[in-house]
Parts: sequence; structure tokens; C-alpha cells
Amino acid sequence: MGMTKATSPSSWRCGFHLMPPVGWLNDPNGLCQFRGVYHVFHQYSPAWPEPNAPRGWGHATSRDLVHWEHHGMVIAPDTDDETHGSYSGCAVVLPGAAADGGDALRLYYTGNVKEPGDYDCIRSGRRATQLMIETDDGFALGPKRVLMRNGDYPITCSCHVRDPKVWREGGAWWMILGARDLFDRGFVLVYRSDDGVAWAFHGQVRTRDDFGYMWECPDRIALDGREYLSFCPQGMEERPWACGLRDQAGYLPVPEGARLADAPVLDAAAFRRWDAGFDFYAPQTFTDDAGRTILIGWMGLPEPPYASAPAGMDWCHCLTVPRVLSRAADGAITQAPVPELEALRGPERELEPGGALKLADHRADIVLAGVGEGTVLTLDGVLEVRCENGGVTLSFADAAAGEAGVGGGRARRSCAADGGRAVRDLRVLVDGSAVEVFADGGRIVFATRWFPRADELTIALAGACERARLWAMGDGMAATWGAA
Repeated sequence: MGMTKATSPSSWRCGFHLMPPVGWLNDPNGLCQFRGVYHVFHQYSPAWPEPNAPRGWGHATSRDLVHWEHHGMVIAPDTDDETHGSYSGCAVVLPGAAADGGDALRLYYTGNVKEPGDYDCIRSGRRATQLMIETDDGFALGPKRVLMRNGDYPITCSCHVRDPKVWREGGAWWMILGARDLFDRGFVLVYRSDDGVAWAFHGQVRTRDDFGYMWECPDRIALDGREYLSFCPQGMEERPWACGLRDQAGYLPVPEGARLADAPVLDAAAFRRWDAGFDFYAPQTFTDDAGRTILIGWMGLPEPPYASAPAGMDWCHCLTVPRVLSRAADGAITQAPVPELEALRGPERELEPGGALKLADHRADIVLAGVGEGTVLTLDGVLEVRCENGGVTLSFADAAAGEAGVGGGRARRSCAADGGRAVRDLRVLVDGSAVEVFADGGRIVFATRWFPRADELTIALAGACERARLWAMGDGMAATWGAA
């Protein structure tokens, strides 16, 4: 039996989630707005699914966070310091430093090398090198410069040190690196520099209690005068809230009045997940020219217990939509899709409780106001978003829906609202094989991949709801991928 439109790989392409033209995509890297253009670099392996396909950095640019141009693989693991991958990192803008008097850009990242021989690549047999590249225009990249090698890290470090995040504060440059110590405890290394090139060890950031064996993708976030450490702790599968997943992504508040660079001890009990969905990891933030702090995450996991994509696809994974971060009165961080996405909306339609609507494609923006306990939004009769027990549950409705080709083994995720209050708002973005849910003013967020079998998108609403609106979304990536 041949594939229908909705079960072909082309139908699962995204219209407003950044995805690779071919191959494998993971962590977003080097996020910035530079000379008026948004730049998203990302981990990229265009030769996937070939075994041991090289992994470096892909590059995409946009002027509006909706329409993107992809520039292929721009950083390749082509030196002796990165033979097993050009791993994650960041970008910083240098005002007025370019040859033409305009801004320049620096890219920082980790080169990964696994030495030949019988090593565990944790305590021995791995080289983690921090590298830097400069560019005046964001495209013509200069030579790679080595900044740090294994001997520059504290002697208590294992060989797992990676993912630099760099920023300028108080007249100095600061870098944080995710790390694992020799006692299998995750933490963050802090370095200081006068010029962003020569770095000196400054301190460590830890939690009072052990919290995972490795911290990946560290990020420093500053909102309304308060700082936060965003990071991805590994070894979390036994935590009651972890849904059995080893790899998590969340943030911890830095104590009031303190700086992350001062290397405080943080309280692990204050950890909040960025996203409660099935597919989210390795987020990174940047501040754009309008002063917004924007987060983008990878809609995937390093070692998920379920399929990442159906067989036969020549591409894998996507990034979340850009999310604007805000600080709530209680210090929690809320997330909302960037308003630029609304430019893709078609005519507004109303959805009545107890009713259903059909759209020609699986691209929609659905906004519910005044929802109540028991409100259920169902997509294709398969994927349910349910307001229940003072929170929101995302689930695939039956066992078959969890198999590869629809949910890929995903089943159910729930998240309660803070303080026991009722959830009153819900927004759901549907985009080919990506779904993102925002509820409770952006305090509750879910991201999941799905691979629908139906040609049309059916949207059904049950339960109490004061108003439900939806828009068919246009394909912002049509020009990017040459799709009709």
C-alpha cells in the first residue's frame, strides 16, 4: 500500500519550526541578532543516517523569525581538536570590531576527540577543547583558535567539559562550561577574561545536593535584574518528576542580588523544567535588538526511550519556535511564542465546544480562553490536550497512536499549575510533525513530535470554554525547502 499525503516524509516537514534540509539536527548554537539578522546555528549531521556521520554546525538566518534561509554545514570537524564532533557553543557580538567599523561576531564551541584505545572517555581517553572563530559578516568564518584544553580545567574534572556560554558583564568577559567531576557529579565551571581570548579559572557553580552526573548546555539568563542558570542535568531518570528520562532541561534562580559569575551554591529544590513535553532539550537564549530574551530548544533528546522519527525519512528533528521569556512576580519564567509568528495566520475561525473543524494541512494556531476543568482539545482524534486536576495533560489517545508513525512511543505527560490555581488559557501550535502547547500564561509548556496519518487536520473541542479561536497557518518555510 502506498503512502498517503499525510504519511509521506514531505508532509511531515515543518512550516514554521526550523528543521534541516536533510540529515540530523540537534542543539541550537550561536543564537544572536547580528547586523539586523537573526542567526541560528545548530548541531548538524547532513550525512545522517550514515553510521558515524560527521557532526558540526549548520547555519540558518532570518530577518523576521518566520522565514529562514539555510546555509548548510558551516563548521565541520576538520581539525585534530574536533575529530569526533564540533560540539555546542554560543555567539557574542563585538560592537564596532569589524574591519568596516561595524559589529563583528565570535563563535565559541567545544571540539570533541576520542583517543584510540581502551578508554572509558569519561576519566581518560577524551579531549575537550574550547575553540573560537571570528567573522565580520556572520558568513565568512575566520580561522579556528584554540582557547583551552584538558589541562586548563581543575584536576577534579573528568574529561566531560563542554558547551561554552560567553557574555560580557562588569567590564569583563565571562564563560561558563558544563562539566562532570571525577565523583560523577554535574557542575558548571566559571572562567573570566579581559579580552575574550585568554581565560582564567574563576570558580564553580554547584548545588547543595548532588543533581545529576553531568550538566550540559549551561546558560546565564538575566531578567528584570534577576539571574538564572539554565542547564541540562543528565542522570535524572530516578527523579519522581522526570518521567523516566535521563536527560532534563530546566533552570535554577541565582540568589537575589547575586551574580552567576560569583559562583554561588544553588538550591536544587528550586529546579524548574523548561518544558514538560516528550521532546525538549538543550535550550539556548539570546537577547535581540529589541531587548527581548528569546529561547529556542531542540525538539528531541540525546537518548529517548521512543522513536525520533518514522523509518524512511531523510531528515530528523526540528527546533522549537522562538519563545519570548518573561519574569513573573513570583520569580518563575514564563514563555510565549514570538508574536512574529502571527504573520502566518489565515482568517480567524471560531470553534464551539462540542464541535469540530477541519483544515487542509497540519498547520494551525489555536487559542482557548476561559477554559475549565475537563476542557479537552483533540487533534485528529489522536492527540489530546486536556485541562484536568489543576493542570494540563498531553497524551496520545490509544496504544496505536504511540507507535512510530504517529507518536513514536510517546504516551502521556502532565504538568500542574503553580499554587493549585486553575488553568484558564491554552494555546496550541500545530506544524506538520511538531506540536507546542502553552498554558497558564506560559508557565506550562509542552513540546512533542508527532507524525499524523490523516491528510486533513481535525480539531475537536469538548468541555467548558468561553472562547476558542483558530487560524490556519501559512508555510513560512516554503521558499526554504522549495515546497509548494
